[in-house]
Amino acid sequence: MSTPLPTAIALGAVVLAALLGFAFVVTWLIARGIARRLPPRGYFLDLPQGRIHYLEAGSGRPLVFVHGLGGQLGNFAYALLDRLSDRFRVVLIDRPGSGHSPRSWRAPADLPGQADTILSVIRHLGLERPIVVGHSLGGAVALALGLEHPRLIGGLALIAPLTQPQDTVPAPFRLLAIRSSLLRMAVAWTLATPLAILRSRGVLATVFGPDAVPADFGTRGGGLLGLRPSSFYAASTDLNAAGADMPGLAARYPGLAVPVAVLYGTGDRVLSSVEHGEGLKRVLPGTRLDLVPGGHMLPVTDPDRVAAWITAIAAEMTPEESKPHTASPSATGSP
Repeated sequence: MSTPLPTAIALGAVVLAALLGFAFVVTWLIARGIARRLPPRGYFLDLPQGRIHYLEAGSGRPLVFVHGLGGQLGNFAYALLDRLSDRFRVVLIDRPGSGHSPRSWRAPADLPGQADTILSVIRHLGLERPIVVGHSLGGAVALALGLEHPRLIGGLALIAPLTQPQDTVPAPFRLLAIRSSLLRMAVAWTLATPLAILRSRGVLATVFGPDAVPADFGTRGGGLLGLRPSSFYAASTDLNAAGADMPGLAARYPGLAVPVAVLYGTGDRVLSSVEHGEGLKRVLPGTRLDLVPGGHMLPVTDPDRVAAWITAIAAEMTPEESKPHTASPSATGSP
C-alpha cells in the first residue's frame, strides 16, 4: 500500500528538518570547540567599523598585513612574523568577520569599505606611511587603499594578489558563491562546516599546491578558524562584494599613485600569475613583478623568500621615494 503524497511530503519535511537540526548542533559544537582551542592572541581596537583583532610585534618601519579570502592573521603569524619583527614594526590584521574580528552591521564588505577599515587601524595605531602587504583578496583591498588614500601609505607589496575581474570563482571557493544573505546564513549554520571538513583535503591541496600543506597549519596557522559559521558567512559576503567591485577597481589602476611590487608563484592554482601578476604590470608598467616557483600560500610555504622580498621592497620604497608608480622600480625575476 503506497503512502499518500501529502504524507510522504510531510515525512520528507520532518526528515529534512531533523537532518538540518543535527547539522546545526554539530556546527555549533565544532565552532565552540575551535573557539576554545584557538583563542585570540593579539589585541582589539574598537573602531567605527566594529571591533578589530590585530597582532603587533617589533619596531621600525611599519608593515601592515592584510589577509585573503577565508584567511586570518595566522596566515602571516605562522612563519613571517618572527622573520620580520626584528627590523620592522609588523601589524597583522583580522579583516571584519575573519579570525577574531566580528563582522558588525557597521563593517562594509565592499573593497573601498574594507580599505577604510584598514586605514582606521593605521590611524589609530599612529602608523606613518606604512607599506601595506596584501595577500590574495587582501591584495585587492590594498589596491583599493592605495587608490583611495595614496598619501597615507608608503607603498604596496602584494603577494599572489587578486587584481583583475574574474568570470569564474576559483574551485576551492565555489561553495561561497551564495548571493542571498539569508541563504548564506542558513548554509553557514547547517551545511558549510560539515562540507568543509569533508572537502578539506582537496581544498587545501589546491590552495597550497604544488607546495605541501604544513601539518600544523590548522592550529599554528589558525586554519581551523575557517570552519566556523561566522567565517563562512564573512568569506561568502567578501566573495560576492569583490566580484561586484573588481571591474570598477581595475579601471582605476592607471591613476594609482603609490609604488607597487608583486610577488607571484608560477604554480599558483587559485589565481593565475599571468592574469593577475603580469596583467597588473601591463596596466602599471612601473610595477615590480617577481615570479618565483610555488603556489598561492607563499607566506606559509616559503617564508624565507617572502621575508627577503619584503625587506628588499621596503628598502626600495623609502618614505622619500614613495612616488607615483611611474617612478617605481621595475623588475622580473626571483629575489
